[in-house]
Amino acid sequence: MTDKPSEDSSISDEAWQKFIEDAERDRATAPKEPSARARMVTERLRQQDARGEEPAGWRTGPARQEMNGRAARRRRRWAIIGVPLAVAVAVVAVRPSLIPGDPFGTAAPSPNGVAASPLPAETAAPTAAPGAADPAVPTVARPFAGSPAERWADGRAGITLPKATPVGTLSEQQVEQALRQTEKLLVDGNLDPATLRGERPETALAVIEPRQKELLDVLTTALRKPDKDHDPLRMFSRFDPAEVKLAGDVVKTRGRMTFKAGEQASVAVHADYTFVYPLVREGSNEVARTIIRRVLDIEVSDPNKYRVTPGKIAVVRYDQEIGNSACDVYDGYLHPHFRSEPRTGATPTGPATDPYDRSKDIDADRAEGCGVVSRT
Repeated sequence: MTDKPSEDSSISDEAWQKFIEDAERDRATAPKEPSARARMVTERLRQQDARGEEPAGWRTGPARQEMNGRAARRRRRWAIIGVPLAVAVAVVAVRPSLIPGDPFGTAAPSPNGVAASPLPAETAAPTAAPGAADPAVPTVARPFAGSPAERWADGRAGITLPKATPVGTLSEQQVEQALRQTEKLLVDGNLDPATLRGERPETALAVIEPRQKELLDVLTTALRKPDKDHDPLRMFSRFDPAEVKLAGDVVKTRGRMTFKAGEQASVAVHADYTFVYPLVREGSNEVARTIIRRVLDIEVSDPNKYRVTPGKIAVVRYDQEIGNSACDVYDGYLHPHFRSEPRTGATPTGPATDPYDRSKDIDADRAEGCGVVSRT
């Protein structure tokens, strides 16, 4: 049928080619006779459908019709809520606190125990004391309730280091080491569980420049035999384990660390941190909080120019403010006051201060003697 016509045919080449194409198209679209097997399967399915049966097989499984019904309903529901869902996602992206339960941690503190969103790291001195927190009473389950510290970082996470850069003749690595050693002094002296229960803070002592013999002697005496002139609390946080223990295992921390070029080819590191300790007595669920703000000034000089020990830090200044601890007690431990018990130690005589106020330098407006705190 595809042979070319003879030369004496009256049909032109173009007409013959069109005839061939039309014939091929008609052949492809012509209805085909189903095979015998196809006819048998079709008839069996028709009969089962007439009886209300459904054929078994890998596509179905048990309760196929019920499952199909649920799937269809789900598809319809998604089709209906599709547009509102897109709008809701857009709204939540702007105001995530609208979601019940606050899965993104953006809700403010509330007296009903809803978790508070964490504060961003402190990068500069605040302009004022933190506002009033919710009036909830602290419990063992929620020891920072009613405190601004509920939104502070936990323990070591609150000690964030600035990015190290070269300072004078000191390299970036040397500055980084100075920052890390300052961090070790803070962590071991104020957060390590062994130190908190009165053990010797070996790591903290080990980072101090050995040539600072007078300072190390004072600290060693204070830890071994504390008195008014040798008080380990000036550098370290310690509680008498026979008297109190932490309510849980979290100490809240907030502050900042900075550095700049110092004198004598050195880097000067300034650390200013506040630690909040929730405490309970044995056999009691009452929670008391002690708040300590510590300021450290550290220097690390170029070992190529000065007689210093590489990897060690020189403590230029260490200062502290303590809130809610017995006055004029020099046994080397902090003694928090519990509201249900009579106060121990000397009676506070100074003006009331806010231990959470980090907006002023620790030396500004400091009152002499032992004062009271406006909140814990």
